[in-house]
Amino acid sequence: MTNLAITENKNLIPELIPVSKWNEYFPYPSVASIRQYIFYKRRNGFDKVLRWMGKRQYICVAAFNEWVENGTGEKAAC
Repeated sequence: MTNLAITENKNLIPELIPVSKWNEYFPYPSVASIRQYIFYKRRNGFDKVLRWMGKRQYICVAAFNEWVENGTGEKAAC
């Protein structure tokens, strides 16, 4: 489902999205859910989805899609 939205609007969606702005691009999951994934990032593999710029956390959209498909973000790279 997420992949469909990305392919249709590829020019509109940036490669990295700040965690706090995630729901401006995708309705699911909520920012609260993403923060829960971040809290347990080493257990659930979500650390491979996150990118850091200073103190700000970003989500790599390609890695997120891999994480959803496989449960890990190992194959995708930003």
